[in-house]
Amino acid sequence: MQTLVQMVYPPRCLSCGGLVDSDFGLCGACWRDTPFVAGLACDLCGVPLPGLSDRAEHCDDCLRIGRPWAQGRAALLYRGIGRRLVLALKHGDRHDIARPAARWMARAARDLHRSDLLLLPVPLHSRRHIARRYNQSALLAGAMAEEMGIAFCPDALERRRPTPSLDGRSRDERFAVLDGVIGVRPARRALLADRPVMVIDDVMTSGATLAAATQACHAAGAKEVFTCVLARVAKDP
Repeated sequence: MQTLVQMVYPPRCLSCGGLVDSDFGLCGACWRDTPFVAGLACDLCGVPLPGLSDRAEHCDDCLRIGRPWAQGRAALLYRGIGRRLVLALKHGDRHDIARPAARWMARAARDLHRSDLLLLPVPLHSRRHIARRYNQSALLAGAMAEEMGIAFCPDALERRRPTPSLDGRSRDERFAVLDGVIGVRPARRALLADRPVMVIDDVMTSGATLAAATQACHAAGAKEVFTCVLARVAKDP
């Protein structure tokens, strides 16, 4: 039956749609051109850094802004194929991207693994969730939890009010818009108490959303907060 299915629906590249050997993969050309984060990277946001180091290093943005979370990771840069995959997952109903993306994220965050770690997706406001029909961050977090063999709570965090689009807004405006917007549901507070958590999102730009979610987790008594995103927006080299 599996062979028949593959004959009728042969595996396709997640990016270009070309034929590949197995499901949920990239063809050789797309794999080569996908901007995976590798080598030295900022310990707080995952952006690549030049050179080599045997200690944790931080990028200029993280040194200037300060982050409320302990460590952060990113699997891809938000450009080229990385951007195309994020947008297809976020706006194109491409749920099939979540599983391989979560595998890349789990690989990027493997050094942050804890036996009692809890994965929490950045929430959508209920209006946007209804309009989109799914939360792409929850798809990533669920698949990542399965990949890493750890716990996952899809509804621990909530958006207390709708927010406007952040596109085109400055860093300060983004932080102002998201101040106090994200909280922990009262029924889930005990789940976070004295426990390490990892906040999962699809993209990090300024870090305002992750900061709001992290502050909510700390307020609920989380022991440590990490972050992991599929893609990190970075300046062109």
